[in-house]
Amino acid sequence: MDFTPLAWHWLIFGIILIVAEIFMPSFTILWFGLGACIVAACKWLLPDMTLTWELAVWIVASSSFAVLWFKFFKPTMVDRTRAGIAKEAILGESGSIIKLPAAGGRGIVRFTTPVLGNDEWQFICDEEIAIGDRVFVKNISGNTLIVTKNPA
Repeated sequence: MDFTPLAWHWLIFGIILIVAEIFMPSFTILWFGLGACIVAACKWLLPDMTLTWELAVWIVASSSFAVLWFKFFKPTMVDRTRAGIAKEAILGESGSIIKLPAAGGRGIVRFTTPVLGNDEWQFICDEEIAIGDRVFVKNISGNTLIVTKNPA
């Protein structure tokens, strides 16, 4: 039996994979579904496309979507503010200065254990500090920490 998938077969397969993402929220199946939709479009434009080329287009499209998402788009969507988390969870934590603030700007402090999911945070400090100094979190302003050299 010689089965040749048509454009609508690929489209239905893509829709099934996209809908499956609802039930398995890993955010990876979606990209395979979109890859199948790309193959459906290619098959509609080039009806004589062989199964080998269809599978190659599906693999390349799906992999490209997944790589673009995980390498470029997802990291920019990280919520570092941790809205809704009590600020008391971070107050008093200590870290070391790894980058001094530029004139009126923000520096970077690193914690030995992640604080609210991140081990490096931007900070503001009113005191004279140097790289390597130990500082303590006094307050939070948006997604920037306000630190002091002496715990208060």
